[in-house]
Amino acid sequence: MRALARLVARADGRGGTVLTELHGETPLLLRQTPGDGGVATVHVVGGAAGPLAGDDLRLEIDVGPGAAVRVHSVAASVALPGRPGAVSRMAVRAVVHDGAALHWLPEQLVAAAGCAHLAESRIELAAGARLSWRDELICGRYGEAPGSAVVHTQVDYDGLPLLRQSLAVGPQAPGWAGPAVLGGAPATGSLLVVDPSRPAQPATAEGTVARLPLAGGPATLWTATAPDAHTLRAHLTVCEE
Repeated sequence: MRALARLVARADGRGGTVLTELHGETPLLLRQTPGDGGVATVHVVGGAAGPLAGDDLRLEIDVGPGAAVRVHSVAASVALPGRPGAVSRMAVRAVVHDGAALHWLPEQLVAAAGCAHLAESRIELAAGARLSWRDELICGRYGEAPGSAVVHTQVDYDGLPLLRQSLAVGPQAPGWAGPAVLGGAPATGSLLVVDPSRPAQPATAEGTVARLPLAGGPATLWTATAPDAHTLRAHLTVCEE
């Protein structure tokens, strides 16, 4: 299955944000929900199970100068097996202009047994743009080993590289559960915050949560591992505050 969704947001000139384009295709459906503080809120609704191996899903986001958008999903995304040898793909492309803000806060990606999934995100930020970008990966459903999943994130700030991050888990990624990667934790995630107004913070590591200021812009990356999705979310929610 192939699907393309597109979200375009523009400032309304009165301190708010209007969605000038909101389009989705099954299973990638977009629904605007009530927002606050001038921020437009959109939920991604899964119109079918999956993604299944062989699915190619794409989401394009464009946030114009002075606009602000918050994107959630209504449920976790469960990557499932499909045609033998096929890979499912979810690609997100986002452009955030000067003075704009994008908050990407979906529910978790679950790599179910037997899946082969690639999640790719590419974000272009203008100087002065703000971003909150959360990725969470759960390695298998309850009581099962995970399938193969790769999560790749690429962020540029003012035309220069800010972040290049990849994580692979499952049978196609030797050593993924070892001490050099997840240390046996079934849940892992990251939160990238780019905000020119936010004071810089030093690098720290406390328990299974690490904070790393990035050299390429006014940005901080938090990473965490946890025994379950609930604990992981708690770790990253504290980081966002």
